[in-house]
Amino acid sequence: MSDNIRMHLIITGRVQGVCFRIATKKEAEKHKLFGWVKNKKDGTVEAVFEGGKQKVDFMLDWCRQGPPGADVLKLDVKAETFAEEFDRFKII
Repeated sequence: MSDNIRMHLIITGRVQGVCFRIATKKEAEKHKLFGWVKNKKDGTVEAVFEGGKQKVDFMLDWCRQGPPGADVLKLDVKAETFAEEFDRFKII
């Protein structure tokens, strides 16, 4: 049985204009995760991570801090059904 999971995040704080998306993509690729990250019009960052539970948990912890210059105030996390629909991690 696979331990793959899928988590959907909304990251609030000073998360735009600090290379959050680029740093998130690099971290996700380093840990061989799939999904996407994007800026939202309301100033938040939205992301979906798919992969092994330990690797996704690592990314959740990483997103609580973000890259240098970020100030994460809130992280909303929702588990979703693992769909295996992504073939890479991308910025959208």
